[in-house]
Parts: sequence; C-alpha cells; structure tokens
Amino acid sequence: MEKEVRLQKYLSECGVASRRKSEDLIVSGVVKVNGAVAHIGDKIHPYSDKVTVHGKTVQPVGEKVYLMLNKPRGFVTTMSDEQGRKCVADLVAKAPAKVYPVGRLDRNSEGLLLMTNDGEFSNRMMHPRSHISKTYRVTVRPPVSDEQISRMMAGVLIEGRKTLPCEIEILLKEETRVVLKFTLYEGRNREIRKMCEEVGLEVIRLKRIAIDTLSLGMLPQGQWRLLKEQEVKRLIQSAVKGDSLTQKEGDQKHGNR
Repeated sequence: MEKEVRLQKYLSECGVASRRKSEDLIVSGVVKVNGAVAHIGDKIHPYSDKVTVHGKTVQPVGEKVYLMLNKPRGFVTTMSDEQGRKCVADLVAKAPAKVYPVGRLDRNSEGLLLMTNDGEFSNRMMHPRSHISKTYRVTVRPPVSDEQISRMMAGVLIEGRKTLPCEIEILLKEETRVVLKFTLYEGRNREIRKMCEEVGLEVIRLKRIAIDTLSLGMLPQGQWRLLKEQEVKRLIQSAVKGDSLTQKEGDQKHGNR
C-alpha cells in the first residue's frame, strides 16, 4: 500500500523549497493536489496524487545538486522578484538542475550562499537545532570599543530575544574602518546588522566567508561551483552533531536522563 506523506515534506523532497517555505506556499494558496487548493496538514500519495505549484506539476528530484555561490551585493535571495530586482536565480541559470537557496543573505550582503534541489539537506542546514557555524567578514565605521565587542559576544537583546553567544575577532583597524570577523551559531534575520545597531555600530559591508568548514575561498563574485561529495557529507555531519547536542542539552534541562 502506498504510504502517505505530508505535503510540505513532499514539496521539500522534490526540491521546490524548504519545509518552512513550502508551508508558506501552501498557505498562500498556490499549491494544489489533484486540482484542489491544498491546506496545511494535508497528506498525499506521492505516486498517485498530482501536485502542482503555480500551475506547474511537481516532479520528484532526479540527481541531487549542491553548489556554493558567491553572491554579490544587489541581488535578492529569491528565485523571482515581483519588483523586478536582480535574483540569485539569474546567477545559477546554467546549473545542472534548478536549485534553491539554503537560507538567505539580504540584498546588501554578499558572499557564500548554499543552493540545492535537496529539500531535506536544506531543511537540515536551516534547522535552529543544528547550530551550523557561519563566519562573516564585517566592516564597520570606527571607533569600536572592547565593551561593544564584549556585549555582542555575550548576546544582545533583539526583538525581545537574546542572541546566542558568538565569536568576534578584530582583523583590521584603520582610521576610516574596522574589519571584524563574526562567527555565529544561529541564523536570525539580519542578525549581525541588528547586533551592531544595538551597540551603536554602523555596518558598511558584510560578507559571509564560511559555513562550518566550507570556505568561500577564491571563488569569484557572481560565480558558483558544485560542492564535492565530502563537503556535503561534512555539512550534514555537523548538522546532525549540533542537533544531537541540542537535544541532549534539552533532555538534561528537563531532567530526562
């Protein structure tokens, strides 16, 4: 008997979007199952039900593709934009398969962006429990005090919730700029910019240079390359390890030993 699966899980596995984004698509009413508008909580039979998004039939992914893009400033991290802005989709048009962003970099940020058609990989990378490290080179206007850096490292209150402790290193001090290296273990929206704003620093430039052990290296701006099998495995292993540690901490906190 054919096993039912949750619709958002199926969309994710087919490379349409992450589970969270797939839920947004379902809520917006653009997903249909056998011609009927789908709803959150729906389950489908993958081999007998017809699923469409924006009128296009969803097909299971064949070959899974993983790549890293050096995103330039001025591009939005979406596959299309109603305002006609430049999208990262334009930069990966010649990839072996249609790929989607893993997480995001805001329009004015640049650097390493993972893209894939593997929804489960994307979901694993973005899950809050994975605590995958992300490293950024951040240029701010001087001066920068030890107190400001200490406050951000310890965690600052943003929109009612404190940021997780992070690592910050001063790379360069000049009259007109200070370059900092941030290593974060969570992925909140515009987190570094908001942290800097909270302590009175203005961000001039923000570039993601690494995700876990995967480094941007010398990849030219606007270009992409496929990830090596070992690089994909390392990212997954780090996410699994982070998830396990978070679960263990949660069990200890609640006395479930």
